[in-house]
Amino acid sequence: MTKLMQGFPPAAGSQATLANWRSPPFSRWAFQHVRELIPSADIANDPAKVLPLAPAPVDLGVEDELAATDTDALVVLHRGKLVYERYANGMAADTPHILMSVSKSMLGLLAGVLAEKGVLDLERDVTQIVPELARTAYRGASVRQLLDMRAGILWDEDYHAVSGPIVEYRKSTNWNPLGPGETPSDLRSFFEKLKEKDANHGERFHYVSPNTDLLGWVIERAAGRRYADLMSELVWKPAGAERSAYITVDRLGAPRCAGGMCATARDLARVGQALIDSRVAPKAWIDDIESNGDPAAWQAGPFVELFRGAPIHYRSKWYVLRGATPAPFGFGVHGQILLVDRRNQVVVAKFSSQELPLDAQRIPATLALAETIRNRLAAG
Repeated sequence: MTKLMQGFPPAAGSQATLANWRSPPFSRWAFQHVRELIPSADIANDPAKVLPLAPAPVDLGVEDELAATDTDALVVLHRGKLVYERYANGMAADTPHILMSVSKSMLGLLAGVLAEKGVLDLERDVTQIVPELARTAYRGASVRQLLDMRAGILWDEDYHAVSGPIVEYRKSTNWNPLGPGETPSDLRSFFEKLKEKDANHGERFHYVSPNTDLLGWVIERAAGRRYADLMSELVWKPAGAERSAYITVDRLGAPRCAGGMCATARDLARVGQALIDSRVAPKAWIDDIESNGDPAAWQAGPFVELFRGAPIHYRSKWYVLRGATPAPFGFGVHGQILLVDRRNQVVVAKFSSQELPLDAQRIPATLALAETIRNRLAAG
């Protein structure tokens, strides 16, 4: 096949478009060029306050695992130093890559900062903040319940669907093309269609990506500012990011908080280091993420088999590997992960372009790779 997106214009069969950008082979190019396909808002860094990453190379011996999990980039920090860095598929240290649902974990940090400032009341009903949704299934759901994916919204997170609510959701966010004769929609209007519940709010863990996008709206309404600007000021700049990030937006500027953030692997790793150093989000917030999730709610949810029974809970948009040395991690479809071990001061940031959104083989392999890395460094 002709190289992707080469030529002026590229050959028809080599073009990444809204119709194919999340499918191989186009995803390997598209995941690194998202803003060329979808409108975006900049998340500015502060060039005067970049966190230096001093190199201290370590041979981790994981090259086979990287290939087996379709790795585009891997950055590993230990005790604040850059100990391992690998790139593939055209990526480099300055290449932004989509975080997919690790974007949710970034929102979880921003929510912690705003909660500490008294801007965001976690126990307040979301429809009190966004009354436009008072007649939807979100009525009675608290900010905390949306943060923990425990709102009883009727929703099927089927990444392979070709029709239905999840496809309409993607169209509303500019992630899917409109069909012939379809009228453009927008994200905030889409929420009005979610009128049915399938459980009581606060019960089981139920993964609903629109919950996170709604939280973005809640945050903007509560703070009176754009989400991208808040993320820049309260997370990205304090983390010492070297480059700006960006987030995809719909036709009216609403951010895709559930999956649209894009950044370099080094800067994603810097966010992990900032959690270790307590420079982003209050320490008490990260302590709460590590210790106060509900493992029973997780066990009643749909992802247990995907992670092969690993001891996990979910809190404030972060998964947590439970145990004597808990490890919060953000996880995104197609193999994105940011894992943070605060006690051993290990950060693992990995971007991938795996073929399947949720791969029953590569999910546990990706988590096992991150675990192998942190265990080897912790023992060193």
